[in-house]
Amino acid sequence: MRGNRDLSLVAAGAAVSEFGNSLSLLVLLFWATPISSLLVAAILVAELLPVVLGAPFAGVLVDRLPNRGLLIVALLCQGVAIAAAAPLMGLPGFVVALVFLSGCGRAIAMPATAALVPHIAGEEEATRGYAWLGTARSVGNIAGVTGGALLAGIFGHPAALLVDGATFLVYAALLAFVRSERRPSGEHEKRPSALAGISHVRRDPVLFAAIVGLAFFVGAVVVINVVDPAFVRFVLHGDEFLLGAMQACWMVGILLGNRLAARLETVPQAAYALAITGITTGVAVLIPAMFPYVVTAGIGWLIGGVSNGVDNVTVNAIVRLRTPDEMRGRAFAAVSSMVIGANLVGTATAGLLLLVMGPRAVFALGGAGAVLSGVACLVFVHRALRRQAASGSVERYQDTVSPSP
Repeated sequence: MRGNRDLSLVAAGAAVSEFGNSLSLLVLLFWATPISSLLVAAILVAELLPVVLGAPFAGVLVDRLPNRGLLIVALLCQGVAIAAAAPLMGLPGFVVALVFLSGCGRAIAMPATAALVPHIAGEEEATRGYAWLGTARSVGNIAGVTGGALLAGIFGHPAALLVDGATFLVYAALLAFVRSERRPSGEHEKRPSALAGISHVRRDPVLFAAIVGLAFFVGAVVVINVVDPAFVRFVLHGDEFLLGAMQACWMVGILLGNRLAARLETVPQAAYALAITGITTGVAVLIPAMFPYVVTAGIGWLIGGVSNGVDNVTVNAIVRLRTPDEMRGRAFAAVSSMVIGANLVGTATAGLLLLVMGPRAVFALGGAGAVLSGVACLVFVHRALRRQAASGSVERYQDTVSPSP
């Protein structure tokens, strides 16, 4: 079937691209850690800020232009930006600026990919499509933080960035052979405004409860992205290879979580699962904070990865099922903006916290915040679903998530 062929091409491209992403991020964070924790935070902020600020614009582009072609352009932008950073690693300001430019491409690529998947896999198999795409990304990430770390250690940090730039070109080339396309229909003037995606999320009680809850626990737990290198270097007394191994445990967990989420059959199941991942992610971060050993850190990261894999699939499934096709670009962009906005706040906060407290304390703070946010999300999702069931006014596309075969 064409859908299976196209999904395989997209998944393969995503795996290659994520290999490069994880490799370059690992290198940049480890390179920046001895310089300043604020530089670590600046790199992460530069990657995320365009997604937050550019969401309305990106959503309109995705709902007005053919998505496959738009995705190719976005990937080329990311590849050129990252490759250009390779010879400039002696100038941190330029590296941060180029990471920001790469983030602009990512701001478009995220909603474009999410909106395109149902047109590749079919509406009834879209959740399976998201799961397979998540699985491919996890495989790429695992390769990037293990074999990629070895590659960077042998050939140097600039070479790792050049490899990442090339992976975006490979992904774009594979997309050229994809036949499926999402071509938004209708006159531009008849479409809602750029902010319609945010309005749509706000008006849907179930979607709003799930996404706001996700944003809160992501904002709490994301502090580990900044603290990870310091935790490995100064608490576990490891190097970039140990950092890669810890991240690989997380990625293996994501791989398992993707497959578990593909089995969810209804929107309530997906919404509850998403809320519960906030609690389990918080617990995962608290484990190494309380027991700072390599083995316990690996166990915590595995649990966190499973939780991350589940919420990656469920959030896409819920947005798709609660949103008509003509508005999905803006809805996915709005959700990305809300969640990554929280990510951005947590990232910036972590850089400041690390100046006044140790890595273990920051881990404990983030884990506790995620647990509390997950509990609150579970309560509000439950209330929203009860009100929906009582109203009885649920459209068909909101009812079920098709199970994977």
